[in-house]
Amino acid sequence: MGIPQNRYSKITDKNQREICLLRSFPCAWGKCAFCDYTMDNGRDEEAMVSLNRQVLGQVTGETGVLEVINSGSCFELPDETLSDIFRVTGEKGIHRLFFESHWMYRKLVLGMRKRMGVPTVFKIGVETFDNDFRQRVLNKNADFKDPRQVAEYFDSPCLMVGIQGQTKEMIDRDITCLKKYFRLGTVNVYNNNTTRIRRDEELVKWFMEEYQWLLADPAVEVLYEITDFGVG
Repeated sequence: MGIPQNRYSKITDKNQREICLLRSFPCAWGKCAFCDYTMDNGRDEEAMVSLNRQVLGQVTGETGVLEVINSGSCFELPDETLSDIFRVTGEKGIHRLFFESHWMYRKLVLGMRKRMGVPTVFKIGVETFDNDFRQRVLNKNADFKDPRQVAEYFDSPCLMVGIQGQTKEMIDRDITCLKKYFRLGTVNVYNNNTTRIRRDEELVKWFMEEYQWLLADPAVEVLYEITDFGVG
């Protein structure tokens, strides 16, 4: 995947917010079997800070809510960028933030919440609560066994559906866990990319019919395309 052109957008449907796609240092794990999003990071901290400042400069504060994403975890953003995010929240009247993090950083989540100083929704790329599929097939390096372990640290899991090898029963359980243990969530319908992980068209069709009700659920965002949030 190449470097994205669109880095700022507004989400006007569920959970209305502004969203910024920032650049960070490389993902500390970077071995997920389905992920080819590896170009949008770098080592030139000064250049990243400058770009991120330009992107954050577009924030208006009109919704009072800001989501910050990057090709990895928020903990891989330059420290100066994190300070800029904190500054922007104060200047623009942001009263709620959205961040994302890998499971490996779970012990740092509380500290980041305190640093930002406003209520922060922490997302995590769970992909599936089926431990074997998540670890053996997707290579997530996230070894939790129970969704309640995730809920101790994170507010909003991101699930992935429509992957070859996945089953309807796995997806049923994933959605059940999402609704039972979390107040927010995202479901990404898998799209083929440059990795060996392939999309299961029949499973996608079944999901979009069986779980059509999720489209009206205010707590769950269903992303059919990877750019549905308007960035990337």
